Amino acid sequence: MLERLTQKYPDLASCLPDIQRAFDLLATCYRQGGKVLICGNGGSASDSEHLVGELMKGYLQPRPVPSSLRADLAAHFPAEGEYLADHLQGALPTISLVSQMALITAYANDVAADMIFAQQVYGYGKPGDVLLGISTSGRSVNVLHALRVARVRGLGTLGITGGSGGEMPDLCDVAIRVPQAHTAEIQERHLAIYHALCGMLEAEFFAG
Repeated sequence: MLERLTQKYPDLASCLPDIQRAFDLLATCYRQGGKVLICGNGGSASDSEHLVGELMKGYLQPRPVPSSLRADLAAHFPAEGEYLADHLQGALPTISLVSQMALITAYANDVAADMIFAQQVYGYGKPGDVLLGISTSGRSVNVLHALRVARVRGLGTLGITGGSGGEMPDLCDVAIRVPQAHTAEIQERHLAIYHALCGMLEAEFFAG
């Protein structure tokens, strides 16, 4: 995955150690039964949703459910059990914090717009979970506040950003900084980075 990534984007070679560290952080979270929360604004909000789609279902390979679950479904629901087992896929628990529109708009209107993600981290996050914040500048205040709350709540913190990374690296256990200055160039590489991470995680948890 990482070799293909740097073949397409040679400038990301400098990011490889942090991408590996990001994988290790996420894999440890999932091995321990945790979940990943993701947030960002604009294009990074779309990336948050995209990541959920890759992690919560098959991405590059099939993810059949365990035979024990198949047997339980068949035992409890003889007519529907086989269908259920055939159409469920292995999932890595992931929540996009940009999806909760009623909560987000209520919180922005009633409390504080820059706390829309921090509130969800406080409500959903548990020690051992990971918060992934995406910000091309590393200066998105609502993402930074979410990272601050995550650190106090015992979550792992992962940032994907660009350029200098702004304030984000100081708040993250791992920060991946794309060495580009323009938003479009950074976002293009963000997509490639998280696709690589999704493929690595899928291979780790669902190979064979």
